[in-house]
Amino acid sequence: MSTPLAPGVRLLAVHAHPDDETLATGVALAQHRVWGDEVHVVTATLGEEGEVIPDELAHLEGQDGLTDVRRAELAAAMDTLGVQHHFLGGDPPSWRDSGMAGSAAASHPRAFAGAPVAEPASVLSAQIRDIAPDVVVTYDPDGGYAHPDHIQTHRVVVAALSDLPVEDRPAGFMVLTPRSWAVADREWLRRHDSLDASLTVPTATDPYPPSVVPDEMVDHVLDPEAHGETAAAVLGLRDAALRHHRTQVTVYDGYYALSNDIAARLARREGYARLPGLG
Repeated sequence: MSTPLAPGVRLLAVHAHPDDETLATGVALAQHRVWGDEVHVVTATLGEEGEVIPDELAHLEGQDGLTDVRRAELAAAMDTLGVQHHFLGGDPPSWRDSGMAGSAAASHPRAFAGAPVAEPASVLSAQIRDIAPDVVVTYDPDGGYAHPDHIQTHRVVVAALSDLPVEDRPAGFMVLTPRSWAVADREWLRRHDSLDASLTVPTATDPYPPSVVPDEMVDHVLDPEAHGETAAAVLGLRDAALRHHRTQVTVYDGYYALSNDIAARLARREGYARLPGLG
């Protein structure tokens, strides 16, 4: 059975918004490209509701012009990684960013989170047939950090894979973080000598996102450092791609922050488990 950490597979990552692909599965995307594998990304929306970090672009938040910027950021990141990109349902995508839970964007008639799962699943299933990946990766059932579009993406991926005959179905995996890694990353942040003073560092007792799970739930680990000479290349490639998403992410030396100004360590490895519900 194909796994997300084996060289020689065609990989597809399915995500909700531009930047999610590099933040959540960037190690896998970069590692497989360093290995010379064919890698694809499908993005469900243009991230119309994303908050904007740079002051000079702040006027675009909530405006139509933001989609042009985020599209360009995504294209640059994909070009850096050498990844083939597709929007769900074509370009422009058929659905739009639903915003955070409870936001006004959730009531938009094209809000991705509000679509009947079968509709985007049918579209994605056709795209999976065309791409013919060996492995598909996406979020866990809670969408990583419970964003409605991430949760919907998980549902859509499971439904799309279920629509395929078993003999044609790629292996499906969800990205998860072992709790021991998350604990170690927070400790690393607290010990970092030159952390930007404007950022908040989570404490040891702050809650973790839903994607942080007991270590035993993670049964596939993608660790570039285990491959010696490729580690610097993989992580450098991921970081270079992530820097293109400047409206959403500020990248520092070994860590990053979103618009909430909370410091987070840049992942040096990724954990995965099989997607549930696929038999």
